Amino acid sequence: MSNTAQLILDGKTYELPVIEGTEHERAIDISKLRSLTGGVTTIDPGYKNTGATKSAITFLDGEKGILRYRGYSIGYSIEELAERSTFLEVAYLLIYGELPNEEQFSSWKSEITMHTMVHEEIKNILDGFPSNAHPMGVLSSLVSALTAFYPKSLDPNRSIKQVDLSIARIIAKMPTIAAWAFKNEIGHPVNYPDNTLDYCENFIKMMFATPAETYSVDPVVSDALNKLLILHADHEQNCSTSTVRIVGSSQASLYSSISAGISALWGPLHGGANQAVIEMLEGIKSSGGDTKKYLDKAKDKNDPFRLMGFGHRVYKNFDPRATIIKKAADGVLAKLGVNDPVLDIARGLEEAALKDEYFVSRKLYPNVDFYSGIIYRAMGIPTEMFTVMFTLGRLPGWIAQWKEMRENNEPIGRPRQVYTGHNSRPYMELGER
Repeated sequence: MSNTAQLILDGKTYELPVIEGTEHERAIDISKLRSLTGGVTTIDPGYKNTGATKSAITFLDGEKGILRYRGYSIGYSIEELAERSTFLEVAYLLIYGELPNEEQFSSWKSEITMHTMVHEEIKNILDGFPSNAHPMGVLSSLVSALTAFYPKSLDPNRSIKQVDLSIARIIAKMPTIAAWAFKNEIGHPVNYPDNTLDYCENFIKMMFATPAETYSVDPVVSDALNKLLILHADHEQNCSTSTVRIVGSSQASLYSSISAGISALWGPLHGGANQAVIEMLEGIKSSGGDTKKYLDKAKDKNDPFRLMGFGHRVYKNFDPRATIIKKAADGVLAKLGVNDPVLDIARGLEEAALKDEYFVSRKLYPNVDFYSGIIYRAMGIPTEMFTVMFTLGRLPGWIAQWKEMRENNEPIGRPRQVYTGHNSRPYMELGER
């Protein structure tokens, strides 16, 4: 294979290097294109064909249905991660590059447990939000506010020890802040962390416990949440991850960069897929619950209806995460015995679509968003909290990407444009316009 590409422009030929990754992905390096050509740039709306960085964290091949965290693949060893590891182990893997040994993991858990509490004055900020404030807006604001409580975190170049402390703090405090955003929405008093519980159990208790009665966490629900968080932990250079990296490239703090990532994830085209699944199912229920009718509508190319949670814009074959989380969804539904017509419709759609030649031939299988929406619904989590749950899972990936970008000393992000506005024109006084 050639290690250069040729660009012919205005009769001149330019040699551009071709680089290759460890999974044999190839990319044309255009980093010196402007200097070579005297100012010519490329244009790639949405950056669908542009690699903004080199990364050793996550590999994704949508055509083959491959997702790997630091080399651990779904379909082989990441299934072992989902079945045998905890979310905190996977977070350590993503952020620090290797699965922790016993000593490292014990220290890591202790550090996070130490920081689960948030400053009491955070409650004053929380109390300033109306109860109808969207929890993602609350979450983004409170994470950004952490910079005020930890001013040493403002300088990401201060020291490795300070960066590691910021990492532990945000992983520890995110479940507390997320649960408090939920409690604000429903008008309940907040719960403080219970450090006798593990990461997922603690979050579930803060979400659902009330002062009026004792609360115990169902291990089936906790295990399902652990798997969901692991499977959402990173997904290469998506919109929110790219946002975290580009904000961090300005040497913004970790908290500011994560807050920006939360805002990007909030957009319905990015983090709202599992919410869209439940909203679709509720729409089917309100119109009579006829799943066959909606399967037929989905197959009609002239009908605007789309079956949410089937297929994936990245995975063109199958979503490798879906098989793992389907098992967890089945376990949660069986254990909780939830009597919910919406979930009955979901199961009916799943069963029918997996047998329907139209969907099978087009590889339109239920994806991770379909099953995660079902699990969250069964757990009693409202749809507006679904993206908050996504945030909780994606946090280690954002941190890992921010950390890698800083360690690689990447330059500040500065995309170019092709200007299409007015040419130079004279100024006109107000009365002459």
